[in-house]
Amino acid sequence: MKELTRAEEQVMQCLWSLEKGFLKDIVEQFPEPKPAYTTVSTVIRVLVKKGFIGYRAYGKIHEYYPLVDRENYFKNHFRDLIRDYFSGSPGRFASFFAREGDLNLTELEEIRNLIEEQIKQKKRKKK
Repeated sequence: MKELTRAEEQVMQCLWSLEKGFLKDIVEQFPEPKPAYTTVSTVIRVLVKKGFIGYRAYGKIHEYYPLVDRENYFKNHFRDLIRDYFSGSPGRFASFFAREGDLNLTELEEIRNLIEEQIKQKKRKKK
Protein backbone atom coordinates (compact mmCIF):
# COMPACT_ATOMS: atom_id res chain seq x y z
CA MET A 1 0.00 0.00 0.00
CA LYS A 2 1.30 3.44 -0.89
CA GLU A 3 2.18 5.84 1.88
CA LEU A 4 0.25 9.08 2.13
CA THR A 5 1.67 12.57 2.50
CA ARG A 6 0.58 14.58 5.51
CA ALA A 7 -1.96 16.54 3.43
CA GLU A 8 -3.34 13.34 1.89
CA GLU A 9 -3.63 11.74 5.31
CA GLN A 10 -5.52 14.79 6.63
CA VAL A 11 -8.03 14.54 3.80
CA MET A 12 -8.41 10.80 4.40
CA GLN A 13 -8.98 11.38 8.14
CA CYS A 14 -11.81 13.78 7.24
CA LEU A 15 -13.32 11.36 4.74
CA TRP A 16 -13.02 8.40 7.11
CA SER A 17 -14.94 10.43 9.69
CA LEU A 18 -17.61 11.40 7.18
CA GLU A 19 -17.72 7.99 5.42
CA LYS A 20 -18.76 9.86 2.26
CA GLY A 21 -19.06 13.49 1.33
CA PHE A 22 -18.77 16.29 -1.16
CA LEU A 23 -15.77 18.62 -1.39
CA LYS A 24 -17.48 21.22 0.83
CA ASP A 25 -18.18 18.56 3.49
CA ILE A 26 -14.54 17.51 3.54
CA VAL A 27 -13.28 21.10 3.80
CA GLU A 28 -15.72 21.74 6.67
CA GLN A 29 -14.10 18.89 8.65
CA PHE A 30 -10.76 20.74 8.78
CA PRO A 31 -9.95 22.91 11.79
CA GLU A 32 -9.48 26.64 11.38
CA PRO A 33 -7.82 28.03 9.36
CA LYS A 34 -9.44 25.81 6.73
CA PRO A 35 -7.48 25.07 3.57
CA ALA A 36 -8.67 26.45 0.23
CA TYR A 37 -11.19 24.37 -1.71
CA THR A 38 -8.73 24.21 -4.62
CA THR A 39 -6.02 22.76 -2.36
CA VAL A 40 -8.31 20.04 -0.98
CA SER A 41 -9.63 19.36 -4.48
CA THR A 42 -6.09 18.82 -5.76
CA VAL A 43 -5.28 16.43 -2.91
CA ILE A 44 -8.52 14.53 -3.56
CA ARG A 45 -7.62 14.11 -7.26
CA VAL A 46 -4.25 12.65 -6.22
CA LEU A 47 -5.97 10.28 -3.78
CA VAL A 48 -8.35 9.14 -6.52
CA LYS A 49 -5.35 8.38 -8.77
CA LYS A 50 -3.62 6.50 -5.93
CA GLY A 51 -6.76 4.39 -5.42
CA PHE A 52 -7.57 5.62 -1.91
CA ILE A 53 -10.77 7.47 -2.83
CA GLY A 54 -13.64 6.67 -5.16
CA TYR A 55 -16.50 8.92 -6.20
CA ARG A 56 -19.99 9.08 -7.61
CA ALA A 57 -20.64 11.83 -10.14
CA TYR A 58 -23.82 13.87 -10.05
CA GLY A 59 -23.27 15.99 -13.13
CA LYS A 60 -20.22 18.12 -12.36
CA ILE A 61 -20.39 17.46 -8.61
CA HIS A 62 -18.66 14.45 -7.06
CA GLU A 63 -19.47 12.62 -3.86
CA TYR A 64 -16.29 11.02 -2.49
CA TYR A 65 -15.87 7.91 -0.37
CA PRO A 66 -12.83 6.02 0.93
CA LEU A 67 -11.74 2.87 -0.89
CA VAL A 68 -9.20 2.04 1.82
CA ASP A 69 -10.48 1.82 5.37
CA ARG A 70 -8.73 3.52 8.26
CA GLU A 71 -7.81 0.28 10.05
CA ASN A 72 -6.12 -1.29 7.00
CA TYR A 73 -4.17 1.89 6.28
CA PHE A 74 -3.09 2.14 9.92
CA LYS A 75 -2.00 -1.52 10.04
CA ASN A 76 0.19 -1.08 6.96
CA HIS A 77 1.54 2.26 8.14
CA PHE A 78 2.26 0.82 11.59
CA ARG A 79 4.02 -2.21 10.09
CA ASP A 80 6.24 0.12 8.07
CA LEU A 81 7.00 2.20 11.18
CA ILE A 82 8.08 -0.89 13.10
CA ARG A 83 10.15 -2.12 10.14
CA ASP A 84 11.87 1.23 9.58
CA TYR A 85 12.48 2.36 13.17
CA PHE A 86 12.49 -0.80 15.29
CA SER A 87 14.26 -3.34 13.02
CA GLY A 88 10.95 -5.06 12.34
CA SER A 89 10.51 -6.00 16.01
CA PRO A 90 7.13 -5.26 17.61
CA GLY A 91 8.76 -6.14 20.95
CA ARG A 92 11.28 -3.33 20.53
CA PHE A 93 8.45 -0.95 19.73
CA ALA A 94 6.48 -2.06 22.81
CA SER A 95 9.55 -1.66 24.99
CA PHE A 96 10.24 1.82 23.60
CA PHE A 97 6.58 2.80 23.98
CA ALA A 98 6.46 1.58 27.60
CA ARG A 99 9.64 3.51 28.49
CA GLU A 100 9.09 6.69 26.47
CA GLY A 101 5.31 6.87 26.19
CA ASP A 102 4.82 8.76 29.46
CA LEU A 103 2.08 6.30 30.42
CA ASN A 104 0.37 6.45 33.79
CA LEU A 105 -0.08 3.41 36.02
CA THR A 106 -3.62 2.68 34.79
CA GLU A 107 -2.50 2.72 31.13
CA LEU A 108 0.45 0.43 31.89
CA GLU A 109 -1.84 -2.00 33.72
CA GLU A 110 -4.28 -2.00 30.78
CA ILE A 111 -1.42 -2.83 28.40
CA ARG A 112 -0.21 -5.58 30.75
CA ASN A 113 -3.74 -7.06 30.84
CA LEU A 114 -3.95 -6.99 27.04
CA ILE A 115 -0.59 -8.74 26.77
CA GLU A 116 -1.55 -11.36 29.33
CA GLU A 117 -4.78 -12.05 27.42
CA GLN A 118 -2.84 -12.47 24.16
CA ILE A 119 -0.44 -14.88 25.90
CA LYS A 120 -3.39 -16.97 27.13
CA GLN A 121 -4.93 -17.05 23.63
CA LYS A 122 -1.64 -18.10 22.02
CA LYS A 123 -1.16 -20.86 24.60
CA ARG A 124 -4.69 -22.17 23.93
CA LYS A 125 -4.06 -22.21 20.18
CA LYS A 126 -0.77 -24.05 20.69
CA LYS A 127 -2.48 -26.96 22.51
